[in-house]
Amino acid sequence: MQRYLFSRLLALVPVLLGILAVVFLLIRLIPGDAVQLFLGTQVEMTPEQMAELRRFFGVDKPIPLQFLDYLGRILRGDFGVSLRTARPVLPDIAQRLPLSFQLATLALAVAVTIAVPLGIVSAVARNSTFDVATRIGGLLGLSIPNFWLGAMLILVFSRYLHVSLGQYVPLSQDPLGTLRSLYLPAFALGAAIAAILMRYVRSSLLEVLGQEYIRTARGKGLRDTVVMLRHALPNAMIPVITVVGFQMGYLLGGTVVIEEIFALPGMGRLVLQAIFQRDYPVVQGVVLVVALLFVLTNLIVDLLYAWIDPRIRYA
Repeated sequence: MQRYLFSRLLALVPVLLGILAVVFLLIRLIPGDAVQLFLGTQVEMTPEQMAELRRFFGVDKPIPLQFLDYLGRILRGDFGVSLRTARPVLPDIAQRLPLSFQLATLALAVAVTIAVPLGIVSAVARNSTFDVATRIGGLLGLSIPNFWLGAMLILVFSRYLHVSLGQYVPLSQDPLGTLRSLYLPAFALGAAIAAILMRYVRSSLLEVLGQEYIRTARGKGLRDTVVMLRHALPNAMIPVITVVGFQMGYLLGGTVVIEEIFALPGMGRLVLQAIFQRDYPVVQGVVLVVALLFVLTNLIVDLLYAWIDPRIRYA
């Protein structure tokens, strides 16, 4: 297990380097001058002053040299300074990361709470009216964009139900206030995830229920609930956990539109504003943090396999 963990952690290095290199190059292909955008249209500067400003921000060097300089700073724990606010990037990310993490976790909890029971009942009552209705609901959940669902939720709750969503409050100050500000965006994010998970739970459970050891367990006289909870469900959950881990990584980086719609000051909104403003260090810093969280989530999922299924061992 320790050798496997070490090898996986070692494999993270080229993955993160590749992601950082791709983002570093792609963001510089966006049309526009970051320094000119930083100054705006009302500021006039001589070419010498513009050259000095570009030298100050480090954008006057060739792109390969800029990338090497950036890597050197990353290794020292320096994510750079924002071109717009002149503040260090890492503290801004650390300030907004808890909100995005709470939103992603709550959305995943909503998805699992909806998907697992529906998937189990749908598999047990295969081809019944409930099964058909559940599958149709899953298709609808996959088809509805989360930004449209979020906008509709705001419209219904604020205009017709007269429910105030409230501003985001840190979890340490008011847990109930945090829940009040995040339950609608979490549902908007979790609806599509629930549809995906429900289909995986249903198909995986149907496959397991057709195995010989399930028929043997029933032949021994075990109750259906015991067969389901002790024998079928743990084995059926292995592919579902893979999807859950992948979706958690997706949610950590995919809350951009929802945070903008609900005016939540998270990492998604931070990176969206940074893209509009050509704020290279902020975009690169957020992408690096999201990529690191994504690969660590996948590693945790791999380690959970052995805990769920004792037959799995890592060499």
